[in-house]
Amino acid sequence: MEPDYTALAGPAFMLLIGLELWLARRRGEHPYRLNDAISDVGTGILMQLTLLLVRALVLAGYVAVYAKLRLLELSVESAGTWIACFLAVDFAYYWFHRLSHEVNFLWAAHVVHHQSEDFNLAVALRQSTLQPIFASVFYWPLALLGFPPLVFLACAAVNTLYQFWLHTQLIGRLGPLEAVLVTPSHHRVHHGRNPVYIDRNHGGTFIVWDRLFGTFEREGEKVVYGITTPLASWNPVWANLHYWIELFRTARATRRPLDKVRTFLARPGWFPADRGGPQEPPAVDEHTPIFDRPYPRELAPYALLHFALLVALTIALGFFEGSVGLETKALAIALVVWGILNLGGLFEGRAWAFRSEVLRVVASPLLPLALLGGAEAWVLSAAFALGAPLALRLTRVQPFFRSASAA
Repeated sequence: MEPDYTALAGPAFMLLIGLELWLARRRGEHPYRLNDAISDVGTGILMQLTLLLVRALVLAGYVAVYAKLRLLELSVESAGTWIACFLAVDFAYYWFHRLSHEVNFLWAAHVVHHQSEDFNLAVALRQSTLQPIFASVFYWPLALLGFPPLVFLACAAVNTLYQFWLHTQLIGRLGPLEAVLVTPSHHRVHHGRNPVYIDRNHGGTFIVWDRLFGTFEREGEKVVYGITTPLASWNPVWANLHYWIELFRTARATRRPLDKVRTFLARPGWFPADRGGPQEPPAVDEHTPIFDRPYPRELAPYALLHFALLVALTIALGFFEGSVGLETKALAIALVVWGILNLGGLFEGRAWAFRSEVLRVVASPLLPLALLGGAEAWVLSAAFALGAPLALRLTRVQPFFRSASAA
């Protein structure tokens, strides 16, 4: 199996996020909130952990189409193959991305990427666990044309990596490049919930597809980020589930069988007549409030340290995926998911999160030794034990979690 290049870029992503934060502060700007940034990267962690388990299955469809149905024999050594594949990948991405904004069940997967009401490099890592599975089907025509899997994977990785730097407010317009390439200015529009910006600028690398197919919009009025109905949560699991639950509730409540099906196939914002009919996106401006919740100062260093450990473990799993046993991988994934769920709950002031986090800090170093044994268990235990000293900070603010949950 080929390496997951985007997962291996994790350390570079973290360094670039730190650089953006430093540059923004020097300019007197504040594009980051700790709770939102941890939620963004946490959803990306969930996606990467899911891919650790199902990546072979996601790639199997492409490989099967290429092996049995390809129409052409394209050489890996030909520059023309690589150039044509890169263009084809970006074209397929445009249509997948566009339809993910125009078809409800695809939007249910893609909506995760748009939930943040901030816009920074951390938002680039905010990804859905289901999106890679849905996206894979859109690339099968490339296998049919005969683009070898190695070429496709490399081109798709470059296309994905290119999009990381687009998620910033620090870079303005880029002159003539704006006519050909997707730029941060174009992508800021794409993330806007201003009615004029919704469903615009879907390109990955080249903006020419949007210009050709009528979905281009230039950045004008101040962008208000997020989705039309804010998520209002730092929970990464709820971020992946909430829109699916809305769709199933609508389908269940409507009377006509055809409307039940159409609920999943219509555009976002469409509702059956007996559920109120289609809804237009609400007007917004720069004074539109965003979701936030104050938290004790003591929580910030605690969350940063423990989240850094969870990120480091996720990156390590990506690097050593092939050499780690299934039991070790499953336990590490469970501990990471437990941690990011707790951190989201802590920032929301949930009493359950406080209790769960105390249990996690105690159990995480012990579970690998109890269930695995061997060198891998000691490494995993040591990694989680590093976060224990700061755990006492939470006891100082325990009343916050009780009062916030009661409210």
